[in-house]
Amino acid sequence: FLRCHDELTLEMVTQEERQWMWEFYAPEKRMRLNMGIRRRLAPLLGNDKRKILLMYSLLLTMGGSPFLYYGDEIGMGDNIWLEDRNGVRTPMQWEDSPSGGFSEAPAEKFYAPVISDPEYGCARVNAAAQMADPASLLNRIKNMIAVRKQHALFGWGDFAWRDFSYSPKTVAAYQRKYEGQRVVVLNNLTGAEVHGWIPETSAAFEDLLTGEQVLPGDYFLPPYGFVWLKPIGPDLPNQPLGPNAPRPQYLGSDRE
Repeated sequence: FLRCHDELTLEMVTQEERQWMWEFYAPEKRMRLNMGIRRRLAPLLGNDKRKILLMYSLLLTMGGSPFLYYGDEIGMGDNIWLEDRNGVRTPMQWEDSPSGGFSEAPAEKFYAPVISDPEYGCARVNAAAQMADPASLLNRIKNMIAVRKQHALFGWGDFAWRDFSYSPKTVAAYQRKYEGQRVVVLNNLTGAEVHGWIPETSAAFEDLLTGEQVLPGDYFLPPYGFVWLKPIGPDLPNQPLGPNAPRPQYLGSDRE
């Protein structure tokens, strides 16, 4: 869905699975289209910034070409009262004016009305405000894109799943490797803090998103948190940590 931004089709799932997803993600019939769901990313994820960033961590570090649909980088909402796919094609919200900075034309001339509800309207969601906020969704995504562009392995590297969590099926962990470079990515898929370990395959790692140094050993990752770890120095044999292993580290830029 993040790659094509057509309606989220449910043709390939069972009727029971489809009904469950409709009830969870599109409880109103106006949120559906044909056999799928027509929503923007932010409403699909309950406007939870942590979940949105996690989805882009997965998109930008796994295989394939990433595409961003206009407005998703600032968390725009949708208008389910517009017909067909127009509900997710509302004018871009550049600023907090009634027109959203989209055009100087009268509002009745717009191809679709600007979103004006309290949660997703221009007064609350607009590019100008987020450009001025270093911690905004927009600037966080811009930083992730910049880091990806600096490392060809995200686009061209080999992909291999890893298991670096003490709780199964909680962390999507994998390694990207290309031309002697490698990065380990950890994504917490749950709404709870997870505990895991980073193997002793390097003396230290750099968190590419924060620039901080991370040591091998146990870690805690916050709900929906993620890190992109690049080894510092040469690779080492993967051996269990000894009695001098460091204390558990709290990772991710959203940690408390």
